[in-house]
Amino acid sequence: MLAVIAAIIFGLGFLLDLVGARIPGGFSGMTFVLLGLTLLALHQAGVGTASIRTGYSNWRGGRARR
Repeated sequence: MLAVIAAIIFGLGFLLDLVGARIPGGFSGMTFVLLGLTLLALHQAGVGTASIRTGYSNWRGGRARR
């Protein structure tokens, strides 16, 4: 989920950079790029990637074969 949000923020930053616009308060295209990189780093660290199924022991969420 964080990767999708990061992609949206990268898109906004790209558009702001193309038109050369600045949002009042010091936000520019580079601000959105840095925010997107932060979200991607959190995604890679495993934040926000919890599975809905939590009762299983292996990463696939199924039963182990014996």
